[in-house]
Amino acid sequence: MTSYTEQHLQALREALASGEHRVTYDGKSVEYRSVVDLKAAIAEVESQIARAAGKRKSRQIRISTSKGL
Repeated sequence: MTSYTEQHLQALREALASGEHRVTYDGKSVEYRSVVDLKAAIAEVESQIARAAGKRKSRQIRISTSKGL
């Protein structure tokens, strides 16, 4: 498991903002196929950084019912 840092996250965000699909950090380069893949990588890095900091992701479940009258 890779330990991601804020620098990794910043590099991903900058690539997304500039329209680039290639991200370079720590002397390594990764090329993503699409914006969707890049956004998924950002979400994964954010999640792992939050987990490492001991933060839990909040979730909400909303239920709506009706008798259909």
